[in-house]
Amino acid sequence: MPTSEGNYYERFNVVPPGLMEKLYPGKVFIINWHMLNWETDEKIRKMKSVDKRGAKSDEAYVQDVLGEMSNARNIVVINDEAHHACRVPAESKISGVTKEEIEEATKWVGGLDRIHKARTILRCYDLSATPFAPTGKKASEESLFGWIVSDFGLNDAIESGLVKTPRVVIHDDSTLNPDYKSRLYHIYNDKEVKDDLNRKAQPHEPLPDLLKNAYGLLGMDWLDTKESWESAGHSQPPVMITIANRTETAAQVKYAFDNKKILIDQLCIPQYTLHIDSKALELAESQIEAVENAAAAGKGDDDNSDEAMPEKLTKKMQAERMRKQVDTIGVSGQPGEKIRNIISVGMLTEGWDARTVTHIMGLRAFTSQLLCEQVVGRGLRRLSYDVNVETGFFDTEYVNIFGVPFAFLPHESKDGPPPPPTKPKTKIEPVLEKKSYAIDWYNIIRIERVYKPHLKLNMKKIERLELSAEKTITYADLAVTIDNKCDFNSIKTIDLDKLEDKFRLQSIVFDLSNEVLDDVGRNWKGDRQTLFRELVKITEDFIQSDKLVIVPYMLNSYERDRRIIIALNMTSVMNHIKNEISFHNTEKLVPVFDSVKPIRSTGDMQPWHTGRPCEHTQKSHINQCVYDSTWESSEAYRLDKDERVVSWVKNDHLGFAVKYVYNGAVYKYYPDFIIKLINGTMLILEVKGQERDRDRVKRAFLKEWVRAVNEQAELGNWESAVSRDPADIELIIDQIMFEKQTDI
Repeated sequence: MPTSEGNYYERFNVVPPGLMEKLYPGKVFIINWHMLNWETDEKIRKMKSVDKRGAKSDEAYVQDVLGEMSNARNIVVINDEAHHACRVPAESKISGVTKEEIEEATKWVGGLDRIHKARTILRCYDLSATPFAPTGKKASEESLFGWIVSDFGLNDAIESGLVKTPRVVIHDDSTLNPDYKSRLYHIYNDKEVKDDLNRKAQPHEPLPDLLKNAYGLLGMDWLDTKESWESAGHSQPPVMITIANRTETAAQVKYAFDNKKILIDQLCIPQYTLHIDSKALELAESQIEAVENAAAAGKGDDDNSDEAMPEKLTKKMQAERMRKQVDTIGVSGQPGEKIRNIISVGMLTEGWDARTVTHIMGLRAFTSQLLCEQVVGRGLRRLSYDVNVETGFFDTEYVNIFGVPFAFLPHESKDGPPPPPTKPKTKIEPVLEKKSYAIDWYNIIRIERVYKPHLKLNMKKIERLELSAEKTITYADLAVTIDNKCDFNSIKTIDLDKLEDKFRLQSIVFDLSNEVLDDVGRNWKGDRQTLFRELVKITEDFIQSDKLVIVPYMLNSYERDRRIIIALNMTSVMNHIKNEISFHNTEKLVPVFDSVKPIRSTGDMQPWHTGRPCEHTQKSHINQCVYDSTWESSEAYRLDKDERVVSWVKNDHLGFAVKYVYNGAVYKYYPDFIIKLINGTMLILEVKGQERDRDRVKRAFLKEWVRAVNEQAELGNWESAVSRDPADIELIIDQIMFEKQTDI
């Protein structure tokens, strides 16, 4: 055990100096759980492999697994992250836990059983920060492993100063959050963010304004931390880490940073950003031998970018290179030395030794305190363990957190009387015997446009856009969090005062034009320089026109405040300009279908239960129609009785949605009914009384969806209509049937 920077025995004086030599003859063998994998005779028989030699004997298994240590006896085993090593029956069906997770847990313990039979394991020590059995239920004391010896929880570690102290965002200057917390506290749940982060977006599609706003604020604090570290002589930068909900979101975030869509330029350097592919990491972990030259491929003075990689790296080499970067974040002279921005989907199920993480952005749902702790744990390892000679304690270190509801989340279990029995619910599902009434529709993820050779906008004819100052965040407060309680005496405020250059009019026009160019330019056949000049002219005219209004209206008289609101709502303004260009300059619409499931059907609906009023149907593939109003009940009855209707379905839990943009933000619109008529026309029907401005915008995007489908001749004929009275459904069908007959 040679002396090294990472030797914790020496760093923390775990072993008295006189006894250190006794450790040197010992031999430590570190392996991943994949290497303990083994198969039973029964499972081998089920495989479609030509090799039918059967399961290995315990002796052969030990020789393969332990290698040079295969002759050793009386072994001591240390299980790190031991909550993944449980003795759970392989046939168990545990709600919320995947079959693969159960198999991982049992394979490791089963492998140790085989080693014990052949060589004897003296002791097995389990180490875990989350020692809970994988029951699929919420974590509680009852689900703790029964062999717990020391339960030193996260709050104990924070209070004792062994880890960084979390600071969670608690306030901001927005007034839109109904529960009085900051909108950045659990940003994923914000109504302007959640739908956007749960769709199959392309990497170049812009992030919601609130999320870019959050990155600007958190990045501003990261920049302050970086400057203070440099002043203190640190050569490695602080690290911001993002935990995303899905791979598409992670790709969007990576694209936004790489293309300087985020306000903090020093976080937007691709070679210092690491986009962690969980599948690649798993591949690296499962390799028996490290790929040669992978370390060399990951080294470089300051350049760890994809551009610096050899052109012909295999997937195995790329995976190994990524693993080396992840394992050496903030370590001098190593591949991960200069990484400052990490974007990942997972990274919650493994230990991580990075000490330079100072900022965390959570972009996913958090359903338990345990999950919050796992994410916060990515940044808790201290940078320094040097004791302050004046105080006798460690100096306080912080990790600042947006998006992780770590402070005020209530405990999973609450004392009190049992809940009242649930009311009987009706099961809603497709009926096999009514398959002839099935309805199919096109699963369109986006609509691309072919534009006119030159773009023009008449400012008098375009829609007005209002930007709200009350929903735009310019500062946020963070507070120390211990034992789910905030210390309001330790509040730290982050503001954007230092970013004055980002709020100049010329910068705003240029950035906005580039944002629109990212989208429009993908379907532009002409010269991009000409396109950019036209976009700059359109953008500048729009910003300076009365079609862009700040609310409250008095702020329009304050030029600086107006520019700040526009800059912090860049996506909203960009979406509005792009849509106006699309509506007035499109020659052709081209639907882009989901590559996995281009056509969806009523038969795809998963059964669900409801306590809402419902009634059996005749001409619908779904057994019952769930009503939200007596009006819908009347419409459903009339559709069942109308001889011109072949089949129909209410769009509830079907997943048929049309993406639309309202006031610059992206939403999903779910029309009420899909109807198949006897002439083959597919009618999308909305039941609506009073017309609001938002409803009119929804309908415009629905008409565009219909136009895009109809321009593809092989997709049949689709129409859309609005029912404004329960008795007008027959008239609507009359009109559509007559128009189609006239066309013929």
